[in-house]
Amino acid sequence: MLRSVMRIGNLELDSNLMLAPLAGYTNLPFRLVIRRLGGLGLATTDLVNARSLLEQKTKAFKLIETCPEDRPLCIQLFGSVPEEMRDAAVYAASLGVSAIDVNMGCPVPKVCKTGGGSAMMTDLTKTTALARSMVNAVTIPVTAKMRLGWDDQNITAPDLARALEDVGIAAITVHGRTRNQGFSGSVNLAGIREVVQAVRHIPVIGNGDVTSPELAKRMLEVTGCQGVSIGRGAFYHPWIFQQIRHYLATGHLMPEPGLEQRLKVMRQHLDLMIEVFGEKRGCQMFRKIAPMYAHRLGPAREFNRRIVQLNHRAEFEEILSGFLAWRRQFLDEHGELKPPYRPAPLACDSKSAPSQSSAELAVRVPRGPTEYW
Repeated sequence: MLRSVMRIGNLELDSNLMLAPLAGYTNLPFRLVIRRLGGLGLATTDLVNARSLLEQKTKAFKLIETCPEDRPLCIQLFGSVPEEMRDAAVYAASLGVSAIDVNMGCPVPKVCKTGGGSAMMTDLTKTTALARSMVNAVTIPVTAKMRLGWDDQNITAPDLARALEDVGIAAITVHGRTRNQGFSGSVNLAGIREVVQAVRHIPVIGNGDVTSPELAKRMLEVTGCQGVSIGRGAFYHPWIFQQIRHYLATGHLMPEPGLEQRLKVMRQHLDLMIEVFGEKRGCQMFRKIAPMYAHRLGPAREFNRRIVQLNHRAEFEEILSGFLAWRRQFLDEHGELKPPYRPAPLACDSKSAPSQSSAELAVRVPRGPTEYW
C-alpha cells in the first residue's frame, strides 16, 4: 500500500499521498506547511479559471503562485471551452509545474452552470474531446479529478474514466460522492472501486473522508486505488501525510503532536501567510485558518472570539497568550486537558466505514469563497 515510488505518466513521485485542491485554502503558504511536515507526494493548487489565467488576471496568478520549495506541483484548471483549457494548459506547463489537473468534480452552481466542474460528467463525448486537446498540447501529465456522477441515477465516473484513459489522461482522482451529495453523507468506497476496475493501466487515486492513517489504509484496501488524496482532513490536521506514511510503512501510529508543536506550526503558517500576502491581508485571511488549528487544542471559544479581529502579527501573540492562560482551567495536575475537554480523535475504527455523523463532526466543510464545496 505504501509506494516508495508512484508514477503518473512521466512524473515520478516518492509517495502515493496527495494534497487535494481546496478552494480558498490550498494556497502557497498551506502547501509549504504540509511539505515541511513531510509525507506528501504531490500538491495541487486551488482550482483556477482557465480564462482568467489566459487574461492574466491578478487573482489567477495569485492562486498559482509558487516557489522552488513547492515541488512537485500540479495546477488544477476549470472551464468548459476546449480552446481555453488547451491554451491554459500550455501556459501552465510553461511555468515549470509537474502536472495539470482538470476539475471535473466541483459541485458549485456557478462553476457547473458554465459547463465546468461536475457538469463535465454529464457529456462524456464533449469532455473527452476537451481532455484530448489538452493532452496533445503539453508534454507533462494531464490528470482529472471527478466525482462518482451527477446524482445516484447518473453514475458516470467508470465510463468517463475509461474514456479519459483512452485519450491519454495520466491519472484519475475520484471523490466518492455525487455532485448532488455535495459533502453530505459518507464516501462511497464501492463507487471508487468501480472506477479502479474500469481503467486498465492508469492509477486511480481515492478521495473523501480520509481523516486518519486508519482510514487511508481502509481506502486503499477496500477500493484497490493506488493513492489517496486528502483535502479537508489535511486542513484540520496537517500532520496527516507524515502519519499515514509512517503507519503504512510500519503498522504503528505516530504520537499525536503536542501543544507546543501545534503552536509552532500555527505560527509558521501565519508567518508564511504574511510573507505571501502581506501583513494585513495575511492576518485577515488567517482569521478563518486559526480556528482549525485551535479545534485540536480543546475548548477554544475564547481564542475564536478574538482571532476574528486579527490584523497584525503582534496581535496574534497577545491573543494566543490570553487563550493559553484561559485554557489552564481545563487542565489537570499534569498540565493535560481533563478527559471531558480532550478533542475526539479524527478517526474511526479502520474495520468499519465512517458514519455520517463521525465524518461530518470531525471535518466540517470550511467556509470558503463559494457558496458550496
